[in-house]
Amino acid sequence: MSEHQFTPQDEIFMRRALALAEQAELEGEVPVGAVLVKDGEVIAEGWNRSICSNDATAHAEIQTLRNAGAVLENYRLLDTTLYVTLEPCPMCAGALLHSRVKRVVFG
Repeated sequence: MSEHQFTPQDEIFMRRALALAEQAELEGEVPVGAVLVKDGEVIAEGWNRSICSNDATAHAEIQTLRNAGAVLENYRLLDTTLYVTLEPCPMCAGALLHSRVKRVVFG
């Protein structure tokens, strides 16, 4: 598969990320949502919470990584795909690399 090919499964998970972005907007946040998937199953989700939590690091991607780490009891998120509604910022990109997320789909 081409690294730029978008699959029907990608569309399903991106739609969920978009729904989470709507949740962020309802809370007065920048509307960004994220979903982490492994083997076709959602492991964790998150949306921007920087404003309501007074935490500059509470981006959708970071929230999702934190939730996934708690679920898996491991920060290494091997063989996972992150779906996010906006291209990750440098902070989030670094966290994704450190967490060993295999693939990122954004848009």
